[in-house]
Amino acid sequence: MTSHPELEPLAAEFGVPVDAVREVPGGVANRAYLLGDELFLRIPRSAAFEKDLLKESTVIPAAIAAGVRTPAIVEFDATRTLIDKPYMVLERVYGTDLVDGETPPQEFWREVGHQVALIHQAERPVGAPEDDGGGDPRPTVDSLAARGYLDVGIASWLLETFDHLATLIPEQKPVLLHGDLAQQNLMARGGRLEAIIDWGDAAWGPPGMEFAKLTLEQVAATLPSYAGEAGLEASVLWFHLSWGVSGLAKGPQPGQRHWTAPPASRLLGVLRFYASSPPDSWRGLIKKTQY
Repeated sequence: MTSHPELEPLAAEFGVPVDAVREVPGGVANRAYLLGDELFLRIPRSAAFEKDLLKESTVIPAAIAAGVRTPAIVEFDATRTLIDKPYMVLERVYGTDLVDGETPPQEFWREVGHQVALIHQAERPVGAPEDDGGGDPRPTVDSLAARGYLDVGIASWLLETFDHLATLIPEQKPVLLHGDLAQQNLMARGGRLEAIIDWGDAAWGPPGMEFAKLTLEQVAATLPSYAGEAGLEASVLWFHLSWGVSGLAKGPQPGQRHWTAPPASRLLGVLRFYASSPPDSWRGLIKKTQY
């Protein structure tokens, strides 16, 4: 007997035995289930996330048309005829994400770069919202200093670094962004990239923002095959520092699978990257302190 009786109509619709409906770890926005061996079901956890699934119904076909490796939609239904929620059924991807799975070789990241380039060449689909990445982080630095999260010296250095990066960032035409290019959404199998999944955060925005949820080590391995605009490293570092600063005042986030959840992770990630001899293209981006 299935432990998900509310999904029996869906199981019958797709010819799957009810005992072959199995819940798997899902993301923040959706509950996820295997429907037999070949299909994957996603259902929003609450009404607040339904709009993201609707967005995915237009973004995924646009990504596939651009040549992106992502599972195709078998059915998207918002009529609430079979169950009292919208749902999306996709082709199943065989592989594991990078959170609990394998550590991939360099070739994996080169393939990620190729795939991201295809995403950024896609036509803008209906429903992809504008995203500016959170705006200027410098007022946040001032606020954190005033509230005691940063000392005056570090705040001054951060402001100088953002000023310096602003002079290095090329003008970026907005592109289609996956929006959550992170370890939990990169599916690997045998050391190769099987698919990029979960398009609920897709947006239309600056390409540098796309790389803000990978570690800088992973970004450095990805960018050589991305073949995008020169100087993208400065934009990527801007977002890592900007989002790292904005996260300092949030509380602990226990139980989260993504590496950016703890408040200091992003900034400590930048420290780790620069303490381990980064590639030449990354040197000179951080403002040196004058004594």
